[in-house]
Amino acid sequence: MAHMSKAIDEVRAKETRELKEQGLEPVLTKSRWLLLKRPENLTEKQDTKLAELVKLNLRSIRSYLLKEEFQLFWSYVSPHWAGLFLDDWCEKTMRSKIAPMKKVARMLRNHRALLLNWFRAKKRFSSGIVEGLNNKAKLTTRKAYGFRTYHGIEIALYHALGNLPVPNFTHRFF
Repeated sequence: MAHMSKAIDEVRAKETRELKEQGLEPVLTKSRWLLLKRPENLTEKQDTKLAELVKLNLRSIRSYLLKEEFQLFWSYVSPHWAGLFLDDWCEKTMRSKIAPMKKVARMLRNHRALLLNWFRAKKRFSSGIVEGLNNKAKLTTRKAYGFRTYHGIEIALYHALGNLPVPNFTHRFF
């Protein structure tokens, strides 16, 4: 979603500059956070301004609507239907003629399999598990500074990440 927010902000900034150059009323000024926030987090004042902006056919608003439509992707249960929705959304976005949003759609297409893995995992896993494993691996390699070969570090990682017991004889001093 960060890439999508960045794309919307890029479209909004460019469109604001274009409106100023054409001498038109700058309707998009002070609307950055309005377009980046989720609708349920908008204040009443922002909500009314958004309702006024939606009536205009601006690229920024079309980008915002595409972003809000994409939020439905996360509500799917089946990876099959989520994949169909993703393909449809990417196709619609590619036809929108909004370059930054097209870039996001290309990125999502390239990572389609990874996105759908989240549905195959039944939404039970988050990046927290991976972060925990990375932290454990980092700690193990830090402890392994005394090893002379990569093979020794590799064995230490297998033991730490596989939660294998440490043999007793490794701690004996002769």
